[in-house]
Amino acid sequence: MDIMESIYQRARSAPQRVAFPEATEEKILQAARTCAGQGICRPVLVGDPDAIRAAARQYDVALDGIEVVDAFAEVALAALIADYTAKYPLNSAKTMRRKAKDPMYTALMMQAAGQVDVTFAGLTHSTGDVIMAGQMVVGLQEGVSTISSVGIFHIPGYEGCEGPLLAFGDSAVCTDPDADQLASIAIAACDTVRALVGWEPRCALLSYSTCGSGEGPLVDKVVEAVKIAQNRRPDLAIDGEFQLDSAISPKVAAKKVRRESRVAGRANIIIWPDLNVGNVGVKLVQQFARADAYGPMLQGFAKIVCDCSRGAPVSELVGNIAMSCVRAQGVK
Repeated sequence: MDIMESIYQRARSAPQRVAFPEATEEKILQAARTCAGQGICRPVLVGDPDAIRAAARQYDVALDGIEVVDAFAEVALAALIADYTAKYPLNSAKTMRRKAKDPMYTALMMQAAGQVDVTFAGLTHSTGDVIMAGQMVVGLQEGVSTISSVGIFHIPGYEGCEGPLLAFGDSAVCTDPDADQLASIAIAACDTVRALVGWEPRCALLSYSTCGSGEGPLVDKVVEAVKIAQNRRPDLAIDGEFQLDSAISPKVAAKKVRRESRVAGRANIIIWPDLNVGNVGVKLVQQFARADAYGPMLQGFAKIVCDCSRGAPVSELVGNIAMSCVRAQGVK
């Protein structure tokens, strides 16, 4: 069974309620219809009901079995804002009423209040919009100071400790993370990957240096990030600084890592030191190894908030929704 089929099965085992605030978009409606039909999630379309139903008719998408929530109904919205601000008093009712002109904020308040499990957006909102709204409304995961992304490679011919699979982060959000942000990326990646595929995380922070073989500010940043992550989450196996081969090859690690490590040579998660390395690294593996890259998934929020690519086909949206639902199954 491949990784995505396993994820679809897990999503179906406990379908989550997913809010779609861009519910007049054709691809969102088609993805919601597919997910509802296959039992992957319980879609909740959030917005103007008349506009949503008109769009569904236009794109020939049946809404039977799909819930539609009026994001602008005065009584229901007032009750939602009251419930939300009672739990999150840092945001005033006046502020949230103003923000609720955008259904994405209503969907996120529903999520914070426990009415839905996932918020899925990104077709009409930029990644920055989604991140800003998510940080404001649902907040950050404990121990995490920055939002980032994580993905999973399926690499033909690679035989690592998880077979052909290897998780990676961040290749989409944080341009040049400092040591504290890099530690947060590593911590969030461990939690995300454990929730998604059930691995016991072994997370390597990458550098051009292994255990002091090189020096300079770029190495120092990674070394400091490892210390921060280990102090913040001693329950997680996070280590470095490692070159890529030292992180994933037992033979290389045996030569280069002259100390005890739960991670060296056996990493199932690698953390790029910045977005330059992450973007190039992902494309190298995709182009030369013909790897599939699942994700990237936003991580670091207190609840599961998903940003999708505007150019993604419906099949990829469905896969992203399923991954988000599996992650949400482990969030209280």
